[in-house]
Amino acid sequence: MSNEIPVKQIDPATEPSNNKNKIETVELYASRKKIYTREVKGVFQRIRFISLIALMGMFFLFCWISINGQPLIHFDLPAREFHLYGATFFPKDFFLLSGMLIIAAFGLFFITTLFGRVWCGYTCPQTVWTFIFMWIETRVEGSRNARIKLDKAPRSAEKIIKKTTKHSLWLLIALATGLTFVGYFYPIRELIVDIATLNANGWAYFWVAFFTVATYLNAGWLREQVCLYMCPYARFQSVMYDPNTLAVAYDPNRGEPRGGRKKGVAPSEVGLGDCIDCGLCVQVCPTGIDIRDGLQYECIGCALCIDACDEVMEKMDYPKGLIRYATENELEERPSKILRPRTFGYGAALTLMIAVLVFILATRVPAELDVLRDRGALFNYTGQGLVENSYTLKIANLSEIPQTYHIRVEGLDGIRLTSKSKLLVASREHASLPAVVEADPDAIQDTNNTIRFIMTSEQDEALNIVTESRFVGPGQ
Repeated sequence: MSNEIPVKQIDPATEPSNNKNKIETVELYASRKKIYTREVKGVFQRIRFISLIALMGMFFLFCWISINGQPLIHFDLPAREFHLYGATFFPKDFFLLSGMLIIAAFGLFFITTLFGRVWCGYTCPQTVWTFIFMWIETRVEGSRNARIKLDKAPRSAEKIIKKTTKHSLWLLIALATGLTFVGYFYPIRELIVDIATLNANGWAYFWVAFFTVATYLNAGWLREQVCLYMCPYARFQSVMYDPNTLAVAYDPNRGEPRGGRKKGVAPSEVGLGDCIDCGLCVQVCPTGIDIRDGLQYECIGCALCIDACDEVMEKMDYPKGLIRYATENELEERPSKILRPRTFGYGAALTLMIAVLVFILATRVPAELDVLRDRGALFNYTGQGLVENSYTLKIANLSEIPQTYHIRVEGLDGIRLTSKSKLLVASREHASLPAVVEADPDAIQDTNNTIRFIMTSEQDEALNIVTESRFVGPGQ
């Protein structure tokens, strides 16, 4: 079945009269053409190398770091506990995770409005792993021309050895990635031992294999296809761009018309622009585009074309910056504005959300106290003529250490707790405490009175939880 459909030009204003019946074909599906990237060095490549080392270091090391015996980052799904940087979160804290995700989204919008797709170019996992795989490919198979020649060459011992070595290293990196990712859900030290001794559960093997294969395919084979067709960010980024957004751009005013010339020849002498049409900006692009065609959604903002062009400009004794980070207004010789309504809006929303989240985290109490009143009886009289109510206290210790809690009651003159008022609760455990509260009938003004249970901790002086309940009496 053909993947092509006929398209007929029907606009008479743009079609010559003798070509009105000309039929064009447009391919709906095209096979991927392998992109052979050229290695380049430069300022932005060094910045990417530093960010890559930092990000990969955090990813591969954080699952091995422990604080007080607890992993630095551990998503314990069976126990419904999430440990992040020494703090423990529970399902009831899901709104905090939602808040973090919303903050991350607004942060991405804010950065994109200012600096374009710097996230894609320097910190996106797809970019990070793809550049690692590309680096391995270059080390094993050689330069861009050598790789092209190797792929076109007939099968030989050298070709088999190089291909096998490359794919083996790719799989090794992918396996380490899969093990590390699962290690954030299944303690990494236990996971390695259980995998090696075949004692891990089936899901552990499945997810390690899944992320190994996914990493190998995405970074080794799909590469730019993920950015072009699978990632939604590439499609809606244009909504966040405006004429003041900083993006990788070619300066046509300076570069056109293009043409080759000898080194040392001034462009004005040959009637050309600064662009010598060497094509290096295309050869280094990981998505295979020509930045000289203008801003394109395929551009991930990696700035490799900037490093390549600057290197050529330096050799030609021309000023650098023919391809650079620039705004549309700058290229059209209009003033650019960093501070504008859109950036103010995103910045203000982002600042407010971060402040709210920080406040919630700072005031978050690592304990819970729920008071359940006994509904079996409204109230009872004691032998001394006092009125008593019965309750059940539900106490949760959400901290990382055992806590000894003291409980008292307030709200009526002379009200007191006659049952046990001290309880030791282990870390991340729940406990129930029966409580009996009594008060003098003369102090009870209404049949339904508001009282407060107050819980403090011996280990945490700042902990002070107050929970309201009702005390029922005969009234006046």
